[in-house]
Amino acid sequence: MKTKRRIEKSTIYILLIFFSLLFLAPFFWMLSTSVKSPEELYLFPPKWIPSTFEWSNFKEAWMSQPFNQFFMNTVIVTGMSTIGQLLSSSLVAYGFARFKFKGRDFLFIVLLSSMMIPWEVTMIPQYMEFNYLGWINTLKPLFVPSWFGAPFYIFLMRQFIMSIPKELDEAARMDGANPFQIYYKIYLPLMKPSLILVAVFNILTCWNDYLGPLVFLNDQSKYTLTLGLAQFKGMFGVDMEGIMAVTFLISIPPLILFFFAQRYIVEDTSRSGVKG
Repeated sequence: MKTKRRIEKSTIYILLIFFSLLFLAPFFWMLSTSVKSPEELYLFPPKWIPSTFEWSNFKEAWMSQPFNQFFMNTVIVTGMSTIGQLLSSSLVAYGFARFKFKGRDFLFIVLLSSMMIPWEVTMIPQYMEFNYLGWINTLKPLFVPSWFGAPFYIFLMRQFIMSIPKELDEAARMDGANPFQIYYKIYLPLMKPSLILVAVFNILTCWNDYLGPLVFLNDQSKYTLTLGLAQFKGMFGVDMEGIMAVTFLISIPPLILFFFAQRYIVEDTSRSGVKG
């Protein structure tokens, strides 16, 4: 039996290593291409490890456009959007999970139904609205809507809150806490895994968003990294090593984020954190 279990575990580990390498291969190829010389780009068979590492490709590619400004714009949009999502979505989820009011279930169904509406359908009405407000060619359309919550995040947090025993609410009320104090003193600390999961999802969404900035931004000084990369590709269509260098640099922050947040991502968010 022990030998059979060892064989099964070894097989599983081998398969995991194989598929991990398979999924990491494009990333390794991107890194390899970013440090190649132009002469080695189109060799056949391709070379995974270049003869000389052209580290200057990163600096030249990054300085070819105002990527520092693009980076700051992306950080502002991502940070403001994430803060708004965490505050608004958690508060709305708390209301749906713990308060009983007329039409609550119907409103929640309407909220879930809105998830089926693609952004392309609401794109033109949103553009007209933001144009009326004078927000076109500003960063506001990219993060202000996040302060009104997102259906998926609200649903995710509501399910988590519903798994928390209601006895905590009753005990807090007996101590004189009002509903808002119960929300930020009891539920927010318990919702830490769910909040981190929502933050990671939203950061990745905002960091990689291309269509939103493309629609609402016109001035290059307002561009985000994705628009900067697209413009870079348009200006230097055959500068493959430069494109790969910028792409690699842009992908570093999400990788660091995932590395530090992976423990919370895989954690079972159905746990309330209450023992006994």
